[in-house]
Amino acid sequence: MNFADLVQIVWENLRAHRMRAVLTTIGIAIGIAGVIAVVAVGQGGESVIISEIENMGSSLYFDISPDYMRGETADSSTFSLEDPALIKDISPAVEKMAAITLGPMVDVRIPQSQKKPLMTSLYGTNPDLADIMKLSVEKGRFLSDLDVTAHARVVVIDAGLADDLFSNEEPLGKKVFVQDTPLTVVGVLEKVPSSMTDSSFGVRTIYAPITSAQEMLNNRAISQLCGVAASEETLDQAISDSVKILESRHSSLNKHYVGTTLEEQLEMVGNVTSVLTTVIGAVAGIALLVGGVGVMNIMLVAVSERTREIGLLKALGARRRDIMQQFLGEAVALCLLGGMVGMIFGIIGAFTIAMVANWPPLISIWTILLAVGFSVIIGIFFGLYPASRAASLSPAEALRHL
Repeated sequence: MNFADLVQIVWENLRAHRMRAVLTTIGIAIGIAGVIAVVAVGQGGESVIISEIENMGSSLYFDISPDYMRGETADSSTFSLEDPALIKDISPAVEKMAAITLGPMVDVRIPQSQKKPLMTSLYGTNPDLADIMKLSVEKGRFLSDLDVTAHARVVVIDAGLADDLFSNEEPLGKKVFVQDTPLTVVGVLEKVPSSMTDSSFGVRTIYAPITSAQEMLNNRAISQLCGVAASEETLDQAISDSVKILESRHSSLNKHYVGTTLEEQLEMVGNVTSVLTTVIGAVAGIALLVGGVGVMNIMLVAVSERTREIGLLKALGARRRDIMQQFLGEAVALCLLGGMVGMIFGIIGAFTIAMVANWPPLISIWTILLAVGFSVIIGIFFGLYPASRAASLSPAEALRHL
């Protein structure tokens, strides 16, 4: 049997059982669509997160935190307000360093406003953070050393929060309530294009002197220290010096510190997102296997229903190989059709999810080829047994059903 004859026979058999063919391909289509959508959205999300981290600092960036692997957490004794300045003075490898007290979810509102308070991330810090995190001020100024020493009630807000709170009004000099504490806006950051913070789900950020932030949050703990090295060659030395100085200054508390570079953070994010994508993709793959089992069941039913047809073909001289090719071809055609439909819906689903989340789906041609190729493999694997069963029927036994 040549390929053209095989294609014609498969097509005619599928047309003869249209409803069965459609229902069978749905399972395969769901699995393929799930795999493509999950992988595309996962890769797109990973690229956005990595881009966000890259925007936070340069290749010279590093941060110092407690050794979480030992179960240590930041408390009021882990770091002191004097640590950043002291490390800069002692280590020539450290160019800038800032302490951060983080309030991840704080309320911000304007006086006498009936609007619901906005949730923001509060960074209590010092002036060096602007250079470390590459923060550009569009209006006004950033925090100063005097603000920190004077516990000044001032705040710098991002451009998105300025639009949310003041619309078309000038925000500089206006009052905002942060955790019911009145602060004066002294600066507005330049708007930076961001797939995450520009979305409706984005969390706005504000920056206040670390001394004032600790009072507002009633929390003296410094979350971490972050800095930039003098050069790429001195990056490891900057981290080593910072850790040694901190362990020496806080030796009585038996504290342990670890330094992380931007490259290491990107690697950790990539590892985590890859694992999540793999796990969720495996769940979608299970749906594909279930669809394959459905193909096997349908093909076994087809073998039972077409016993007379098989007997006639064998009586007319059809070989075992011809019968096997016919039924295996039908199984592969069903799975390939489901793969094509699933590919279309997978791409549409990936773009829809990415549009809602406001990040780009990364649809790789290799992902599509892998998913469609896997559907063909499913068709061969689950169609092999029914095809073999059909080919093994004896002509005499098959012709009894006439």
